Amino acid sequence: VQLQASGGGLVQAGGSLRLSCAYSGRTVSAYTISWFRVPQGKEREFVGEAPPTWSGGSTLYADSVKGRFTISRDDAKNTLHLQMNSLKPEDTAVYLCAAAREPPKYDYWGQGTQVTVSS
Repeated sequence: VQLQASGGGLVQAGGSLRLSCAYSGRTVSAYTISWFRVPQGKEREFVGEAPPTWSGGSTLYADSVKGRFTISRDDAKNTLHLQMNSLKPEDTAVYLCAAAREPPKYDYWGQGTQVTVSS
């Protein structure tokens, strides 16, 4: 399984940004695909996750982004999106996507994309 995040950039506080995670691999549809972020100088944080589509499970979000961020998964296009609205300076971080057969044990990680929110 391979993953690659994209779509980062610089945005003003209150603005929106949409990130994409392109994933590939024969068995990737069986994986939970998740977003994490790493603020500069801080520990990695869980942002949210999308379970396998066939499982019927619900997306989950960290409390810090609930109501502002939305995850959508499209297995036909092998893409996971992260729609980020009402962005705050504290959302500034490198955003990564990862895949897990049995979360929270993550098996594969992609390279990140930088999101910077100016005040």
